[in-house]
Amino acid sequence: MQKRMSKTEHPLQALAEYLPPDTFLPVAAYLQQYKVHLTVARERKSILGDYRNAHNNHNHRISVNGNLNTWSFFVTLLHELAHLLTFEKYGNRVQSHGREWKTLFGQLLAQFIKSKVFPADIEKELLATLHNPGASSCAEESLMRVLRRYDAKEEGRMLVEEIPVHGLFKMKDGRIFKKGEKLRKRFRCEETGTNKVYLFSPVFEVELVQPF
Repeated sequence: MQKRMSKTEHPLQALAEYLPPDTFLPVAAYLQQYKVHLTVARERKSILGDYRNAHNNHNHRISVNGNLNTWSFFVTLLHELAHLLTFEKYGNRVQSHGREWKTLFGQLLAQFIKSKVFPADIEKELLATLHNPGASSCAEESLMRVLRRYDAKEEGRMLVEEIPVHGLFKMKDGRIFKKGEKLRKRFRCEETGTNKVYLFSPVFEVELVQPF
C-alpha cells in the first residue's frame, strides 16, 4: 500500500485506519488475492477513487481519496474493487458501469450488508440500490446525503441544495456563485464576475458566503 500524501511505502495493515471495524480482513483478502497496489490519495475534485487494470507486468492499481470519511472511503473502495472483479471476469469486453459491473458491485455490497458492518441508515440506502448500483458512490444522491452525515462538521460547509435561492456560495478554488433555479436534476448557478452559467449537483458541497 502506498500513501501518496507522504510518498512513502506502508504495510497493508495501514489501510485499517481508513476502514470501518470488521472490514479490514475481508478487504485485505481481495487485495492480496489480486495483488492490488492500493494508493490513499490526496483529495481530487473530480473523482473519489480510481481503478487501473493490470497490464505489462504492472499489478492492478486502485486509489481512493484519503480525505473521505470512513464509510465513504469503504463504499468507494468497494466500487473500485468491483471494477477489478469485472476486469478479471470479462476483460475489456463490457461497459465500465454496465450490467456486469453492477452485478459484481451489488454482490460485494451484499457480502458486507450480510455481515452487518454498516450503520442502519447506510444499510437502508444500500439495500434500496442493491440491484442497480449507481456509476458513482455519489451518483445516488440519497446515499451521498446519508454518507455525508459521517463527515467531520465544518462551519459554513453545506450542499448546494441547502443554499437559499439567490444565495452566494464559494468553491474550494475561491470562485463565487449565485444559486439560481433548479433545472430538472441540477441547479443553474452564475459565477460572479464572469456571469458564466454552470449546473451544480444538489449534493455538491460548497461554502456559504455570508452577506455583509
